[in-house]
Amino acid sequence: MITRVLALITFTLSAVLVSTAPAPAATAQAVELAAPAGSGLPPYVAVITPVTAKRLASSWREGCPVGPGQLRLVSLNFVGFDGAVRRGELVVNADLATEVARVFADLYFGRFPIQRMETIEKYNSDDDASMAANNTSAFNCRPITGGTAWSNHSYGRAIDINTVQNPYISRSGAVYPPNGAPYVDRTQNVPGMIHAGDATEQAFTTRGWTWGGFWDTPIDYQHFEKP
Repeated sequence: MITRVLALITFTLSAVLVSTAPAPAATAQAVELAAPAGSGLPPYVAVITPVTAKRLASSWREGCPVGPGQLRLVSLNFVGFDGAVRRGELVVNADLATEVARVFADLYFGRFPIQRMETIEKYNSDDDASMAANNTSAFNCRPITGGTAWSNHSYGRAIDINTVQNPYISRSGAVYPPNGAPYVDRTQNVPGMIHAGDATEQAFTTRGWTWGGFWDTPIDYQHFEKP
């Protein structure tokens, strides 16, 4: 009888320990793709890692619609305006991290130039400052421009690319960033500009993303989102 009681206690304790054991932590992932022969490019490498509130800094706060555990930091190769291969960082929703890595692989192999790619806390999470610097970024817990509802950037489900060459044009005709005004004329074909039907637009939209360049008002040429 004593043996049976001890066995029951042992089984009960084991069940409690199993039920209260913490879930395994998210681990790093890598997306590595060889460059096409003759491209002159090194392999594309993207590394996806968990991100903490400390790392997100001013871009996240209590009350935001997603927590750090629902986001991932993606470090990836891109081609700069000078043609050199560089490393950049984006914070995106965990559900989209691998897809984002593959989208930017398409841009990389297509040699679509990006001026800079820094997470937005480097600009004190000020969207205007980031845009003026022509920074490509994703997560930022903030309202939509000119409104109070959460932007899709607050969920890590939107990315802004080359914000100067691809400006935002408000309903009133205001251009953001102001130094993007020379690029409102979309008949131009300058490095870093996105056009309907080009490889950059297709890299996103064929995967189910929406491009703000197709909107009527406002028009947001820099913006891709996947709600």
